[in-house]
Amino acid sequence: MIKSRRDFLSNLISLGAYSLTIASGILYSPITHAKWLKKSFTLSQYDETIAYLFKGEKLIDNHNKIQISRLPRVAENGAVVPIKISSHFDKITKIYILVEKNPHPLSAEFFISPAVKAEVSARLKMAKTSNVIIIVEADGKFYRKVKKVKVSIGGCGG
Repeated sequence: MIKSRRDFLSNLISLGAYSLTIASGILYSPITHAKWLKKSFTLSQYDETIAYLFKGEKLIDNHNKIQISRLPRVAENGAVVPIKISSHFDKITKIYILVEKNPHPLSAEFFISPAVKAEVSARLKMAKTSNVIIIVEADGKFYRKVKKVKVSIGGCGG
């Protein structure tokens, strides 16, 4: 029970400071998040990676609103394969890049703010000729686009 106005104000300020600390994310654990990311990037089978990342969600093939540019049909060197992705969905939260036949299929995962235009670019390492799969998470749904790239010289130790 609060005995004085001073105790009441002290408790009120403490509660407010604690609430601000939680809301600001200071108690967020980057170590836990890093462990989760490490798990998703170390999976070695494509199907296992898809099952882990999307937990049985349906992947919708949508070719109109996902544009892949700069990704060559034939890559001279698999160590450096450029790719640029843009998408015109509303409420995009993530973009994933997977290379189906790589030793670790997940190549990149981008967290996108709904306040910006969804446009990302990267340089992929590709072990051998494979499908490059782009998955866009927008408004709670997952949209996929696939493009095959032939690799002349492997970049992942091949």
